[in-house]
Amino acid sequence: MAISAELLEILVCPACKSKLELKPDGSGLRCVECHRLYPVRDDIPRMLIDEAGIDE
Repeated sequence: MAISAELLEILVCPACKSKLELKPDGSGLRCVECHRLYPVRDDIPRMLIDEAGIDE
C-alpha cells in the first residue's frame, strides 16, 4: 500500500512547514523548500527531523 494522495495533501515538513513530494521510487518524502528527505519504511513516513537527510 503506497501513501495516498489525500495524505500527501495534508503532510508538511516538520522543519519548515512546506509541501512534501513523494520520491518517484516511493522511498521517501522530499520537502520542496528545505530539501529534507524523510524516509518511508513499510509504507509509514518517518517524519522526524533527526531521521531526515538533505536531498540535493
